[in-house]
Amino acid sequence: MKRPQAQVAVLQAADAQEDRRIDEVAEDADLKPEAATRAAFELEADGLVTVAEETLEHYDLTEEGERYVRESLPEQDLYAAALDAGADEEPAQMGQVIGASGLEGGAVDIALSNYARKGYGEIDSGKITADPAVDAGADPEMHALEAVADGRIEDADAEALDQLERRGLLELSEETVRSVRLTDGGVTALMEGVEAAETVDQLTPELLTSGEWEDVEFTEYNVEADAEDVSHGKEHILRQTANRVKDTLVGMGFQEMEGPHVDAQFWINDCLFMPQDHPARTHWDQFALSQPDEIKELPEDLVERVRSAHLEGVGPDGEGYHSPWEEDVARGLDLRGHTTSLSMRYLSGHEVGELEPPKRFFSVEKVYRNDTLDPTHLLEFFQIEGWVMAEDLSVRDLMGTFTEFYEQFGITDLEFKPHYNPYTEPSFELFGTHPETGEVVEVGNSGIFRDEVLDPLGVDCDVMAWGLSLERLLMLMYGFEDIRDVHGTLCDLELLRETEVMR
Repeated sequence: MKRPQAQVAVLQAADAQEDRRIDEVAEDADLKPEAATRAAFELEADGLVTVAEETLEHYDLTEEGERYVRESLPEQDLYAAALDAGADEEPAQMGQVIGASGLEGGAVDIALSNYARKGYGEIDSGKITADPAVDAGADPEMHALEAVADGRIEDADAEALDQLERRGLLELSEETVRSVRLTDGGVTALMEGVEAAETVDQLTPELLTSGEWEDVEFTEYNVEADAEDVSHGKEHILRQTANRVKDTLVGMGFQEMEGPHVDAQFWINDCLFMPQDHPARTHWDQFALSQPDEIKELPEDLVERVRSAHLEGVGPDGEGYHSPWEEDVARGLDLRGHTTSLSMRYLSGHEVGELEPPKRFFSVEKVYRNDTLDPTHLLEFFQIEGWVMAEDLSVRDLMGTFTEFYEQFGITDLEFKPHYNPYTEPSFELFGTHPETGEVVEVGNSGIFRDEVLDPLGVDCDVMAWGLSLERLLMLMYGFEDIRDVHGTLCDLELLRETEVMR
């Protein structure tokens, strides 16, 4: 019997008494794993071998998990400090115990959230107790971490492994393993003798011109066999969604805005009727630049009208803010905390000249905020900015625009909640339901600009506006639970490679 060389090699390397992994067979047969797999499927089709599949789970320590293996879990450190403080006899001051534990920053929150869960003791009204009967050294989660680190996964408690994965200390991966075994037909074929046939896997110009193609045997191809998995670059899912958002808004009649990432507080906040002592304008929420520290030129007449709106208000009943307004503050340069700075530039006529209603503009650009990192907040993210200038606009027009926009992305369960903004009245926030967790997620903020915003800009009609989160739109579309998986230093590359993009 003559068969292709790869099939002969797999037959000779396979065993009739036990399953052998294809990667082992490939090594013995001096074949690439994908070539051995293809040959095994071809042999299985002829009844000479059987191919079995098994999905294996692998746990790997994350960087944080590796650190805890070398040291200890934060809750273990807190328990040890509590014992030293006598909390096993009477409650101790929590601040004192935390200080003695050496825990800092996020490690404190981790320790506190797991301390009571594990029954180490109780935390109440700023005091902490320690259960003297607890053996913190025998913590099942610590034991499971050490078992993974030592390759003793069979010694780890399954519930502890699940908890460690939820805590981000372990990463679970799955691997499909294929094995082959000789059938009786395969054994018979080997006993009768199998020879390697000279086969050709590619038709070349030389074979055609010489006429040899008529005498050679071509390799059979199994189109169902696994091909080699080659990772390649592709457009990021966030960029794909941003482009889709742009196409959707252009299709709704909007034009795109462009402008600087670094801008004067005048455009970012003052034009929005945000008082200069507003908490959101401090370094806690914004990133200020030291070099250069201020913008050189601002439109003098507009600066005067904005200053007047802040100090004196707009209209016969306007009072403005009872707080100081300084031009030096307005000239300060920040990384923009929202792309509404672009809206102010365009509505004022400073960017593209005076605009006549009706007009629609949008942008999908990055903004920067000094937030605490968590599953729904990043230091930089994409904002979907938009506004419509027209006569006699109402909240119904605004809600209808959102309904039409989000329906393009399969989101039909929007909820609206009244809200306060210094620059819009009325105002409301938008919410959608997360498809996996069922939680209600805030996706944006909106409203109709106040006279104190529009009058200094020279706009004498209504303007409805909004700022929506692109990342949270992504969460509702794809079911992501943590936007840090999508971009940033902690992004999940496998998730990005495997997620099928919605069109």
